[in-house]
Amino acid sequence: MVLITSLILALIPLLGVLWIALNHGLTTVDGLFMSLILLAISGTLGTTALFDLKKRFSGEGAANSGRPALARSSAGAGLVQRGRVEKVDFFESNVGQPNKSVVMLANGSSSAQMLVFEGDLRNALPAGRKVEITFRKASGHNVLVNVSYS
Repeated sequence: MVLITSLILALIPLLGVLWIALNHGLTTVDGLFMSLILLAISGTLGTTALFDLKKRFSGEGAANSGRPALARSSAGAGLVQRGRVEKVDFFESNVGQPNKSVVMLANGSSSAQMLVFEGDLRNALPAGRKVEITFRKASGHNVLVNVSYS
């Protein structure tokens, strides 16, 4: 929806420049500066549309290269990660920003995996326990949905 809106709003200032050019207004100072302003608006909205288009076509695969793949849960509730909780660090954020918990999970590989969640998870994920974490991404943050202990 943002892509279509940005494209439409990028075309409207171009029509204004075309109207100014057809009425021989490009040779006046007013016409020149109005054309420059309209072209700047059109360029900004067009660039936004291009970045949104690039984000849609690039997909999740390019952004997660080099990171372990996360399994989807069968219920479709979110992403699933399994392992032993090494530690949970809690960080209080500034006013207006969500607090964050950094969870280190070891799943038998050489290095632990770091997951960042919204909120305080120190009580939900005790260190040393094997867990299966189900989470979802909401507004750019991981939000815990379910924890299964084993």
